[in-house]
Amino acid sequence: MSLMLRFMMWNAHFITLIVPIVSAIEVTIPLTAPPGAASLMGNLVSLSIEQDRWIDWAGTTEPNEFFNNVLDNFIQITNTPSFVRIGADSEDHTDFSYDVEYEEDIFPPSSTIKPYPEATNITVGQGFYDIISNLPNGTQVHWGVNFREYNLTAVYLETVALMNAFSSPAVLEKYITLKFIEIGNEADLYHHNGGRNSSWNVQEYVSQWEEFAYNVSTTANLSECSYTKLIGAAFAESSHNNLSGFSPQAIFNLGILESPAGQLIDTISQHHYSGSFCTGSGAVLQDLMTKSNIRGNISMFSPDIEATLANGLNYILGETNSMSCHGAPNVSNTAGAALWLLDYTLYATQVGISRLHFHNGVGYKYNLIQPTTLNNSILDGSPIAPLAPHVQPAYYAAIITAEAIGSSGTTQAVEIPIDEDNVSGYAFYEHGILSKAVFINLDAYLSDADVRNSTHIDFSFMGPGITPDSMSVKTLEIGYASDSANLTWGGQTYETSDGRVSGSLTVDVLPISSGVDLQETEAILVTFI
Repeated sequence: MSLMLRFMMWNAHFITLIVPIVSAIEVTIPLTAPPGAASLMGNLVSLSIEQDRWIDWAGTTEPNEFFNNVLDNFIQITNTPSFVRIGADSEDHTDFSYDVEYEEDIFPPSSTIKPYPEATNITVGQGFYDIISNLPNGTQVHWGVNFREYNLTAVYLETVALMNAFSSPAVLEKYITLKFIEIGNEADLYHHNGGRNSSWNVQEYVSQWEEFAYNVSTTANLSECSYTKLIGAAFAESSHNNLSGFSPQAIFNLGILESPAGQLIDTISQHHYSGSFCTGSGAVLQDLMTKSNIRGNISMFSPDIEATLANGLNYILGETNSMSCHGAPNVSNTAGAALWLLDYTLYATQVGISRLHFHNGVGYKYNLIQPTTLNNSILDGSPIAPLAPHVQPAYYAAIITAEAIGSSGTTQAVEIPIDEDNVSGYAFYEHGILSKAVFINLDAYLSDADVRNSTHIDFSFMGPGITPDSMSVKTLEIGYASDSANLTWGGQTYETSDGRVSGSLTVDVLPISSGVDLQETEAILVTFI
């Protein structure tokens, strides 16, 4: 519908009143789960944690109550234990010493691009691994060991410490488990970061990985029957168009899955960021949020996913987020990034990605969670008044995803076809029956906009099943896409001192025939009644 203007004559001047655009669409939703609908686990949105400040996340002599609370929020919604990956860049800078209790780190200077840089050297002791017992009951863990330094002794000591921790009474009584060991982080980049020489290639990688993985698996006493398995790949990107490059297809072709250690791989992990802030520029919030960009950033992995699934393996994004180098200021830390994360996650399920680990580090701009008090700005490193642990906007996207999935253990999802540039929708099914839908408006509403436009959505249904006649609608309320705080989900906030939800729940109960309105920079969860 075209923009409507009204003109009034007053004191010989024209005053222009701008009325928001309200476009209208109709969506058709199957009442029962279509064949091929993606199955979703409650921990679809999981965390990847930079391990150089692991003690800040877990706590040492006492658990980090704030971190445990924000993990437990998901458990309360989905009845599914958290899945945490610990490692990333700093896993390849970690060595073990019996003389260290927890960890000793050496950090480079802070910069405006990375106010909280990764440590360049981490020395850890047994306590570093033992504090996994501080996490909530049932937590599943994916932990990385050092491959970059090509030191079998270091990897042996790390593996022994890992297995000691996960066999300790404190861990066993909480059913915290080591699901995966990851050998090396982004080995495809080793020839860029000094880990290997310039001739480093995928053939050398497979040979060296098999050597290290064999030593890790024998030290940990792993077998095809053991609970703990190995992660495959963990590459920064994919060179699937060139089988001599680093990709799942390349390592499969080189026989990694037939090697003794390779037979312990049951999941392929790759890493991806939707852009980069490593040069200090190049990040635009609307570009991050744009629906076509989100789909392009996910669908580029389709050949890798297809090859992985064809080998009977699972495929995850073991490290992902908005912009590499810890995020872009006023982009990665905003409400707009929360909508990006929500659509990015749900679309990923449609191409065969079973879990996404969103990377977090203390003070990183793109975090879902800041687990400890910060004394410097995450945007530029300047000193600030102490800022207590808190969640950032992206956390709300994880909560919405958890609520859409629920606790039935049977949830499936399909994308709802919507012929709108920046409106997305997904239908959710429990026990094969339509239960919910999520709609996302990815148009960035910013403070310089004249009006806030909206889309009216009407519903029709198809296929066998009982057509709902009413619905409840829960809204993620956002001021501007650039906001870094003060979001509410159904009138409630998670921006509290303890990380727990606060405030009175607000939902609208409406007849299906009324449809729903979806503003720019907004998401809603529709529960069909």
